[in-house]
Amino acid sequence: MEEELTQLENRIEQIVTLCEGLKADNRELRSRLTKLEADNRAQADKLRLATDKLEGLLARLPQD
Repeated sequence: MEEELTQLENRIEQIVTLCEGLKADNRELRSRLTKLEADNRAQADKLRLATDKLEGLLARLPQD
């Protein structure tokens, strides 16, 4: 009985350690996601500006 309780305790410790590791991974991934989303928004803004400039230049070209 004592051995079974020790095994159970060890297994619970392993699960707790795994859970803590997964929580840390999750925090890191959420942080990376937030940064990548901000980078994506910045790139989308740059693309919109470039598109607007290009459309402005195309509008000024003479029509043949």
